[in-house]
Amino acid sequence: MAKNTSGRGQRDLTVKVKTARGRKLSSTRWLQRQLNDPYVKRARDEGFRGRAAFKILELDEKYRFLVPGARVVDLGCAPGGWCQVAVSRVNALGERSGKARGHVLGVDLQEVEPIAGAEIHQLDFMADGADEQVKSWLDGPADVVMSDMAASSSGHKATDHLRIVALCEAAAHLAFDVLQPGGTFVAKVLQGGAEDSLQAELKRRFKSVANVKPPASRSDSSEKFVVAQGFRG
Repeated sequence: MAKNTSGRGQRDLTVKVKTARGRKLSSTRWLQRQLNDPYVKRARDEGFRGRAAFKILELDEKYRFLVPGARVVDLGCAPGGWCQVAVSRVNALGERSGKARGHVLGVDLQEVEPIAGAEIHQLDFMADGADEQVKSWLDGPADVVMSDMAASSSGHKATDHLRIVALCEAAAHLAFDVLQPGGTFVAKVLQGGAEDSLQAELKRRFKSVANVKPPASRSDSSEKFVVAQGFRG
């Protein structure tokens, strides 16, 4: 049977959601976007805990930091999609014979459902002694520190920008303490990249720093990711 390739046929595939009593228009729009998001469907089909998994997959395809044998720290790891990707890429389950076996450590303020091949702990990474605790769990320094954390939205763009930059700065300072030379730091920032002071600090401590928006980031989102590689120690 021939496929219908007309524009009308394509439009008919879009799921439309009616506004229900008691549901805000913004919630209806969010639900419609979710139902029509190809990355949401892919995440469901491929067993990932969220569409965010494809952001770290795409970043790693370009920058190649999740290599077999790497020790990885995922800050604010809930719900766990980034850890799932890291487990596969660094061979944390030891399923790829002849390849070094990596270690994936996820930390979050909230309890996270177990992930095969990852070690998950409840931890405030900004608490005193968190860096030493992380190194103890890893049994040494990390090769990668990554973070997809975002502060709760206040609805005020400037305030949200400051909050997410503050999270990125906190994650960066933990990375400075736990990364070994040559390591990589990956973290979410907002449009425009990291603030000038943080950007300058990253450029001083790493050999290369890039601000990138992976294809999996929604086009209407202001998020980007900073990828800093070649930690100078």
